[in-house]
Amino acid sequence: MAQQIDQLYKIRHSLAHVMAEVVLDMFPDAKTAIGPPIETGFYYDFDLPRPLTTEDLEKIETSMKTALRKNHTFEYEEISREAAEKIFDNQPYKLELIRNLPDDAVISIYTVGTFTDLCKGPHVKETKEIDFRGFKLTSVAGAYWRGDERRPMLQRIYATAWATKKELMVHLDRIAEAEKRDHRTLGRQLDLFSLHEEAGPGLIYWHPKGARIRSIIEEYWKAKHYQHGYDLVYSPHIGKSWLWETSGHLDFYKEGMFSPMEMDKSDYYAKPMNCPFHIMMYKTKKYSYQELPLRWAELGTVYRYEPSGVLHGLLRVRGFTQDDAHIFCTPEQIDKEIERVLSFSLMMWKDFGFTDIHAFLATRPEKSVGDNPSWDKATDALQKALNNTDIPVSVDDQGGAFYGPKIDLKIKDALGREWQMTTIQFDFNLPERFNMKYVDSDGKEKMPYMVHRTLLGSMERLFGVLVEQYAGAFPMWLAPIQIVVVPVAAVINEYAMEVMEYLQSKNLRVIANLTNDRMNAKIRKARLEKIPYIIILGEIEQQGKTISYKRRGDIQENTIPIDTFISKIEKEIEEKISS
Repeated sequence: MAQQIDQLYKIRHSLAHVMAEVVLDMFPDAKTAIGPPIETGFYYDFDLPRPLTTEDLEKIETSMKTALRKNHTFEYEEISREAAEKIFDNQPYKLELIRNLPDDAVISIYTVGTFTDLCKGPHVKETKEIDFRGFKLTSVAGAYWRGDERRPMLQRIYATAWATKKELMVHLDRIAEAEKRDHRTLGRQLDLFSLHEEAGPGLIYWHPKGARIRSIIEEYWKAKHYQHGYDLVYSPHIGKSWLWETSGHLDFYKEGMFSPMEMDKSDYYAKPMNCPFHIMMYKTKKYSYQELPLRWAELGTVYRYEPSGVLHGLLRVRGFTQDDAHIFCTPEQIDKEIERVLSFSLMMWKDFGFTDIHAFLATRPEKSVGDNPSWDKATDALQKALNNTDIPVSVDDQGGAFYGPKIDLKIKDALGREWQMTTIQFDFNLPERFNMKYVDSDGKEKMPYMVHRTLLGSMERLFGVLVEQYAGAFPMWLAPIQIVVVPVAAVINEYAMEVMEYLQSKNLRVIANLTNDRMNAKIRKARLEKIPYIIILGEIEQQGKTISYKRRGDIQENTIPIDTFISKIEKEIEEKISS
């Protein structure tokens, strides 16, 4: 497997150079920046005299295929710094890279055809190793040089690349399916939510159907938290600068916070996190070890400034409601608490239909706060909890935050994409900054362990993932409208209303379509709205006080007692069947 991955990396890296050669042929005065392989292909950044068009991409791709057939060799050479600066004397981005290299760095170049690039490699030996049918240029996007919005905006050409045409086609089919499932498109089609740039980018407007689903999720979340021994809290949306100075956010996170509001001669900030508020609640009394652990959860709305270029529908926003909680406990309680949290998280993901989950244990980085015994005990607690599950685990060595180790859970969706959602994070920083204490069994004051945890992430991001997971066809327990009642003719309307009201009395989410449209048009409309059940009523159903229904997926039953139908769907809701 490692050899296959290495070869694919080389193919993608080599194609980036071939593309750069073609672009320079088209635009001799172009300036080249960087062109690395990425997860599904490669990209290259260019400073060009004009914006690229779709026709340009087609021409570049065709020329690349022609170049590959010529079977050029990739020639490697190590050169001096002076030689490198001479070769790239008309390429300012390359010169900047060269001048930023350490004095003892090995400087190397690769040449293929007429193109020479500053590069460490690796590449294929010859272009004949590349299947010219196995790649496709996909898009052009803007990209700031070195990711700095104060630097020049470049044009980034993206491509996908695979070892064979067959693998490319599988990937393109997956992309097409992902486009059909795009939560932004489905959000509009199903009238779930909207975004309004003119009123503020990155802020979500929840429409009635989307708000209904969110309400269902939040009520489920609250009930499960009470069942698992949590108390719910609410905290303010803003706080004085003192709070954020004490927490350290104004030192290390200020660029991610919105500008302050001046009130009463003090600066107030919209909260980027809930934790300082929970700590302030903790400090209102002196706790004994016998009162711990405390498990405080909040669906807390926070505000973080994200650059406009990274905002993405529901998945990257500036205001979001976080599925947040903090656990305050003694060192003796920590093993059990971590095990409880992890088990709780896995249970919730199963209810939402996700069972393919991968855990990542992030350990202590070089720069950190807290003593060694505390870090060791915390990391051991995380590791032991993971050992008691059957999910795969990877270690992210030194990948923890400076204030504590953590577990991240990544869920895999229906298209095989991974989403990082759950985080269980120790914090040795805030308890010290806020001088948190509890009275231990020996009568001495000690600092509690503090664990941040978010199980579902945020309501916004979770909702976006769920829309794409189910392609908008939510399972029965989450569907904003579970049933639509369709009478075949106007003379059946009264019975249709009777059926709708009876189902509503059983706490089912039901509407009746009493319009003058034909029955088939009503059914087609319900399917476009992805409503799970369509009840169809005619004379036979009216006379027998029964119903007939169609289930999403073309399952159908005719003239059954309404209470039989209710028992069936109540079981489906209770078991949270995900189809």
